[in-house]
Amino acid sequence: MTTADSRYVTPDQLRSGLFVHLDLPWFKHPFTFSSFRIVSQSQITEIRGLGLSRVRIDLTQSDDAALQALDATEAADEPAVAEAGADEPVPEVAPEVAERMARLTERRRRVSEVERAFMKAANVMRNINQNLFAQPQVCLEEVGGLVGEMVAALLDSPESTLHVMSEKAGGEDSYYHGLNTSVLCMMLAKDLGLSNEAGHILGVGALLHDLGHVDIPDKVLKKRDALTRAEQDLRNMHCEYGVKRGAQIGLSKPVLKIIAQHHEYADGTGFPARLKGEQIDPLARIVALVNHYDNLCNPVDLTKALTPHEALSMMFAQRRQKFDAKVLQLLVRRLGVYPPGTIVVLSNDVIAMVSSVNSRSPLRPCVILHDPDIPKDEAMILDLEQESGINISKSLRPVQLPADVYDYLSPRKRVTYFFDAEQSDPARS
Repeated sequence: MTTADSRYVTPDQLRSGLFVHLDLPWFKHPFTFSSFRIVSQSQITEIRGLGLSRVRIDLTQSDDAALQALDATEAADEPAVAEAGADEPVPEVAPEVAERMARLTERRRRVSEVERAFMKAANVMRNINQNLFAQPQVCLEEVGGLVGEMVAALLDSPESTLHVMSEKAGGEDSYYHGLNTSVLCMMLAKDLGLSNEAGHILGVGALLHDLGHVDIPDKVLKKRDALTRAEQDLRNMHCEYGVKRGAQIGLSKPVLKIIAQHHEYADGTGFPARLKGEQIDPLARIVALVNHYDNLCNPVDLTKALTPHEALSMMFAQRRQKFDAKVLQLLVRRLGVYPPGTIVVLSNDVIAMVSSVNSRSPLRPCVILHDPDIPKDEAMILDLEQESGINISKSLRPVQLPADVYDYLSPRKRVTYFFDAEQSDPARS
């Protein structure tokens, strides 16, 4: 149906500069998007091969020169435009479309597997938080098992991919902070070439770094307004409380050192001991960096949360003196310029959410596209590494999204990560 902003033309009238809408399901044509501006003769040839008798064009998004040339052609050769009528016959699925559908199906399968693994890990964390002091031996065995799985998957796998978890993968429980911190630390452990033994110590320390929170009253721990000096001093005691609690349940000295130092900064501005640089344990430096990043993304008051992109940018531009320079550079490389969970606008004006980043192409992540013509549960996942003609133009805060786009993309209130560390990814082949 045409509107004041659109009209139909025949396939023979198509030319570069026209913005077309293909009134077909996405899986019935070979293009990444159903709406786009024509930029090449090959695109025109492919559209003509779809067997459509007419093509809808958007007058507001088409180039003026292309529209003027179209008007001149129509004036000399009327009638050329097909009137709105019955739906066009749907052509057979082209081989390249079938291939794209297969890649998308495989990627959906892999994402589902990651979500199941995440839920398993989250259930372990829930049990640990509820029973660590009542059943320390059982819980520590669960911690060891979970970290062991991550060590085997992340340190021994040739490649791994970081995903942001969807809303359906879990709630907003605060214990996800420990899981987030551990996953990101383990990703860095691989990049740093740590041994499996060191990786295990790092993983356990990252999971339990906030152990001392149990001794801080909720009215302080969960207070959204600014803390008083006394409240801040009490909250800062969680490092020392955590060491005492950890010693009571039998944590190793290297793990206790991580718990003690996970708020120490390289410039000496941290707490509780104001250690500097090499005075801080190397594994504690990793946890301090990741802990800071995740706290910026997931603060107690979520109205003050930074997007992953903003958090990483702030740390690199304004706070880099606080962290181990090498580890910070690796975190930026691992998360990419647009970390998972970042809302972005693509170069064709489509809004999307970054779903996963592969360190081989940090500027070209996988994104979930907002397309009102496709059901939310079947949203397209686009690998920008395979789409050379499409780039990210800018990032947005979730609050900047229209309500329908926010609902479609469903960015989590809390950003939560998990990993995919299979040997190969057919969706990237």
